[in-house]
Parts: sequence; structure tokens; C-alpha cells
Amino acid sequence: MQSSEFATPGPHDVTRHTLSNGLTVLVRENHVSPTVVLQGYVKAGGLYDTDETAGLARLTAATARRGTVTRTFQEINEAIESVGASLSMAAGRHLTGFSGKSLGEDMALLIEILADILQHPNLPDAELHKVRGQVITSLRQAEDNTQRKASREFRALCYPAGHPYARSPEGTLETVPNLQRDQLVAFYKRFYSPRGAVIAVVGDVKADEIVSRLEDTLGGWQSPGDDTPYEIPPAPRPDGAHQTIVPMFNKTQADLVWGLPALPRSSPDYYAARVANAILGQVGLMGRLGANVRDRQGLAYYASSSLEADLGTGPWIVYAGVAPGDIDRAVESILFEIARLRNELVTEEELTDAQDYLTGILPLRLETNDGVAGALVEIELYGLGLDFLLRYPGLIRGMTREDVHAVTQKYLDTENYALAIAGPYGEPAKA
Repeated sequence: MQSSEFATPGPHDVTRHTLSNGLTVLVRENHVSPTVVLQGYVKAGGLYDTDETAGLARLTAATARRGTVTRTFQEINEAIESVGASLSMAAGRHLTGFSGKSLGEDMALLIEILADILQHPNLPDAELHKVRGQVITSLRQAEDNTQRKASREFRALCYPAGHPYARSPEGTLETVPNLQRDQLVAFYKRFYSPRGAVIAVVGDVKADEIVSRLEDTLGGWQSPGDDTPYEIPPAPRPDGAHQTIVPMFNKTQADLVWGLPALPRSSPDYYAARVANAILGQVGLMGRLGANVRDRQGLAYYASSSLEADLGTGPWIVYAGVAPGDIDRAVESILFEIARLRNELVTEEELTDAQDYLTGILPLRLETNDGVAGALVEIELYGLGLDFLLRYPGLIRGMTREDVHAVTQKYLDTENYALAIAGPYGEPAKA
């Protein structure tokens, strides 16, 4: 029989507590392993960048981790490494997230350091210079990477100019070099706040002690920042087939990204769309795309799909790596598979395989403290309720062939989409 420590987390064994300043704490005890994982976020992601300050949220998070008013970057690292622990912090499109791991007996130290970073970052100019240089190096490497170039161009083509989903949270070679410390300080003061923040702790701890420790270290955190909820703008579907080509004739492979804005995570169509996406490009050797575009026709080195439903209307995407001479045929084959998914009911076997896959990966994720902590953070972010993991298999199993057909008809489109191709495609520029 499965031990209680590895049973599906739910209201019966997850403690949820809101601190006096609005920060939400989630704790699940697991005394089988001596380790503890901490994960969480503040609502200070790249959504709050502008086209002119793209990359600001990411620079702020990375620099905040590099020193506080009372601790230098070296002192932080020495304290954490002396007990074999880890602590990282990074900004994504929606959030600034943090994660750490330690033995149960050292979690108090990790919480103390995290609380110091969140409340008293020094944002030292010398460290900003180093972080900025690292980001610029990464951006320059991206310029020579067909997959990253195609993904970035796809976003810019798929979403309207100025939309937060149209730009990369990493920033650009035009914006990042110009970001200065005063901008990081202003961003921190405005958006780092306990209101809406979440911390999940999973492992060899006692829930009441963790709640008390977080109340002591973070309960007094007050921020005068802007707590106005960010309203992600709507994302209309492209009008017609829009294509952009990034010629990279020093490469032997092209990468293509096809897609269109689809739905947010809160949509009632989400679970049917997840099943549909699994059939299209995930189950087995990457679903129908892998079986037909790659294996049967040999038109791609890889082909898969992704449903990136999030707080806003995320894209439904197909990725493929293709030999230059096969690009046009590969695009035709991808569109054929999308049209087939829209126009025909999937088979009972495909439906069952997708449901088995989507329900089967959940227990694997929940085998680790990291996986459980990540799941709890997502549950809180999307307002799913502590019983979500218990309900999830039933939600997936409840989808029918007709449900899958309905969402593909509603959200997939072979005439109105964005397509970005990066690689040795087209005509080389003449000398």
C-alpha cells in the first residue's frame, strides 16, 4: 500500500495559511526524506516590462539574489553552501520565482536568507554589471541559435505589438545594455510585495513551525508598491497566414514554430485542449506529428506540440526541426495533421492513450518534494483549490472524443496563424 507521505496531496495533508501581510504559505510534511524544498513567487515578472525596458524584471531578480543591505553575494553563497543547501531566484514572463533546498534542520537558515533578499536587496551596481554581461552573452548566443530565433520571432508575429506575450522576458540586445540600477530599484519598490506572493515548503518539517518561522521573518514585510492587478490584454487571432523568415545560411538545420493564440489556463476548455494537444504532439513519440511528419514521411528531425495556456491567452504551438530542403513539405504536413484533428473525431484508442499519459505523468511528478512544491505553487497561482490533484484524473478521464473535436474546431486554424522559420531557407543575400 502506498504510504501517506507519497499519497496525492490534498486538503487532508496540506496546510494553507495567509500571513498578516497577505503572503500565502503552503506546507506539506514528508518525513520519509531528510530534505526540504521551498518554492514560491512574487508577482513581479516580465509582464511589467515595456518594449523599451524588456529584460528589467529578469535583471532585477538576478541582481537581488547577489546581495542585501547586510550580506554580500559571497556571504550569501558561503552561508548556503556551508550546509549543502541551494537557493536560486529568476524572473519569467509572469512571476519572479525562487526555489531552495536544504536538510530539514537547515531550512530556518534558508528562510532567513530568502526573507533578507526579498525585503532588503542591495541591488549592487557591480553585480548588476556582471549579470547584465551574462544576459548579453546569452542574447548573442541566441542570435546564432535557430530554435531560439524562431521562437522569439514567432512571439512577435503571433501577438500584437506591445503585448507582453509578444516579447521575451530576457530582453533584447537593444534594451538590456541600457538598463541601469535606478530602474531596478524602482521596479523592486513598485512590484515586489507580499500581496499575492506564495511560498510552498515540502519535506521533513513541521507545518506549524514553518508557518511560525515565515510569520517571524516575512510577516512584517510591507510594501508601498503598486498592487493594481495586471490585466493581460486580449490576444486576437492572426488575420490570415503570417510568416516570417530569419535567414541563417551558416546553419545546416532550420527550426520552425507554428501557432496561434488559444486560451488561458482558466478556460473551461482547458482540459479538452490538453487531451487534444497530447494526441497532436506529445503521446508516445510526439503524437501524430511525431508519427507522421517525422517517422512516416521523414520530414523533420523532431516535431511536437505545446499548449501554453497561462494567466493570459497563451499560444498553441507546433515546433519542428527540419532539413532546409524539406521545410515547405514539412509545413504542409503539419497543416494536414492539424486539419485532420479539426475535421475528424480522434479514435477511442488515441483518446485513452492521451488520458493514460496525462494522468500517468502526475504520480511521477509527485514522487519528489520538488514536484509536490511546484504543484502546490501552481494550484495557488491558478486558484485551483487544494483538492485539485485529487480531482485531476477525473477531469481528464471525463473528456470525450466530442469534447476534443469541439476544442480543436474552436482553437486550431489552418488559415489564420503565425509561422516563424529560422535557418538556411530562402535565397542567400547576394554579395
